[in-house]
Amino acid sequence: MARMEDLVESEQAHLRHLPLPSFESTPWIGGPALSERRVAIVTTAGLSLRGEKLFTRGSADYRVIPGDADTGDVLMNHVSVNFDRTGFQDDVNVVYPIERLKEMAAAGEIGSVADFHYSFMGATDTGEMESSARELAGMLKEDQVNAVILTPV
Repeated sequence: MARMEDLVESEQAHLRHLPLPSFESTPWIGGPALSERRVAIVTTAGLSLRGEKLFTRGSADYRVIPGDADTGDVLMNHVSVNFDRTGFQDDVNVVYPIERLKEMAAAGEIGSVADFHYSFMGATDTGEMESSARELAGMLKEDQVNAVILTPV
């Protein structure tokens, strides 16, 4: 990730003036023990599978990544030029920790790994993403996911 002081002044000004959402309620609730949780990954790294439609500037949709997909087929196509991809290139688990989740499930540290995981492209107006986020929440519920690892990028 680029440091703010390394960006051109116009980009610094843009980032400093982005609106931050506020939430009227506190959604945190209790749940089962971690060893009983079904865990999914939701990332804003702009990940997709090889051959899928790439994210574009302002994309407010998401891509579905099956849990059994070969990590060699998971591509990062985040559109921001201020984005350092070297960590992802060295180890996909930096932004998509699927192998770590599978290890945790095998060790009994979590109950199970979800069948599907999801990626948004983070350089997007969050207001534009609301309908996609609501749709995704329904899919997570359908998959009986009760814990999500968010990897904001």
